[in-house]
Amino acid sequence: MKKNKVAVVLIGYQNDYFAKDGILHSVIELNAQSVLNNTMHLVKSLSPTKVPMISTPITFTPNYSELVEPVGILKTIKDVGAFKEGAKGAETIPEIKKFEPRIQSIPGKRGLNAFSNTDLDKILKENNVNSLVIAGVVTSLCIDSTARSAHERGYKVLIVSDCICGRTQTEQNFYLENVFPLYAEVIEYKTLLKKLEIM
Repeated sequence: MKKNKVAVVLIGYQNDYFAKDGILHSVIELNAQSVLNNTMHLVKSLSPTKVPMISTPITFTPNYSELVEPVGILKTIKDVGAFKEGAKGAETIPEIKKFEPRIQSIPGKRGLNAFSNTDLDKILKENNVNSLVIAGVVTSLCIDSTARSAHERGYKVLIVSDCICGRTQTEQNFYLENVFPLYAEVIEYKTLLKKLEIM
C-alpha cells in the first residue's frame, strides 16, 4: 500500500459523542476512551507524513430544518438537540482540533454517510486517493454507511477496528466479524501503520 494513495477519514469526533457531558456520550461510553487514545496514536504517527487526514463533523441548523420527518438516530439527534450548529456539542473535540489544518475539516455532513452533501469525494480524487482508512463513530451507522459508499465508489476500504466505537460490544463484534469483511479490510491501527511502513 502506497502512502501517497491513502487517506484517513475521521467521523464523529465531536463533543456530543466524546466529551463526558456530551449529549450522546452514553451511546459510545463503553469504548470511547480507548478508541480516542488509539485514534490519537494513529493521528500523531501520520502527522509527519503526506497522508491526507480528513474530519467530517455532522452539524445541523438550530431548528433542524434539514431533517424532514426524521426516523431512527436522526430523530433522536433532533429530539435531544445534539450537533446543533454553533453549540459546544457540535464542535470537534480539542484532541483532533489541535491538529488542524493538518487534519482538514469538511463541512456539510447532515446524515450517516460522510460522502453525502460534502466535498469528500472531490477532495479524495484531487489527492489521487484510492484507499480509504475509516475511523470514528458509530460502528453500525456512520462508519458502515460511509464505508459502503466508499466501496461503491471504487475505493479500497480499510476499517480500523480499534479506532471505531459501537453502541454495544455485541454490535461492535458483529460488524467487525460479519459485516465489514464483506466489502472492506478490517485492520488494527498498529498493523495499518506497519503496512504504511510508519512503525
